[in-house]
Amino acid sequence: MVDLTTKEIGIKLTQAGMLKTSVLCVYGSDTIPVNATPMRKINRCLAKAIFTLSAQKIINKVYIGEDDLKGYCPGGQAWFGYKSFIPMLKYFLSTGSEDFRGGAAEFLIANPDLAEKQLKSIGKITPLGMYTVIQQCDEIDDQNLEAKAFICFGVSEQIRNLCSLAYFRPENTVTIQNLWGASCASFVTYPAGMAENSPKNSIIIGPSDPTGNYWFPRNYLSIGIPF
Repeated sequence: MVDLTTKEIGIKLTQAGMLKTSVLCVYGSDTIPVNATPMRKINRCLAKAIFTLSAQKIINKVYIGEDDLKGYCPGGQAWFGYKSFIPMLKYFLSTGSEDFRGGAAEFLIANPDLAEKQLKSIGKITPLGMYTVIQQCDEIDDQNLEAKAFICFGVSEQIRNLCSLAYFRPENTVTIQNLWGASCASFVTYPAGMAENSPKNSIIIGPSDPTGNYWFPRNYLSIGIPF
């Protein structure tokens, strides 16, 4: 695969998975790419913006940058390495606190202490650049960009088929994982190697976050492929 262009990799993945959605490429940039759209123009939720980019053909390239964070979900900003997780997040993820959003809670983790430990276990999250760019592969002609990961979306059968190809060459048979975290972490943070303690060179199946159920199709899965 390393001898192929980014566009060719996208074509190969689309064919192998018989995907109906666009394969996306993740990379960092020191400047805003020409004709790129801020993710917030699609949605404040980075994960939803990313899925929309893949599922629709209206926009082909989006970005988020450290100098332009207004209007984004605070969690997404942290998962992309541009901000730290807010101290009260451990309560929101677990049992809630009256001191934060009136006690609102997602009840995803047993208690605040465990939530704090899980967040710390991720390690430092380093952004890919001043700007993180996500683009449809079939719209990429620049062969100088350094792809960090590819994102595919499909129904379960399509993703299963792509998973089977992950074992075509590796000697290690434990290369596919489903990790805890927000949907944007499954799509970008983990496969792109941004989290200090995330497994290296592992394909990430997701999303594992049920809070995206209201917008993510119930029969779909994501697969994040490191590069």
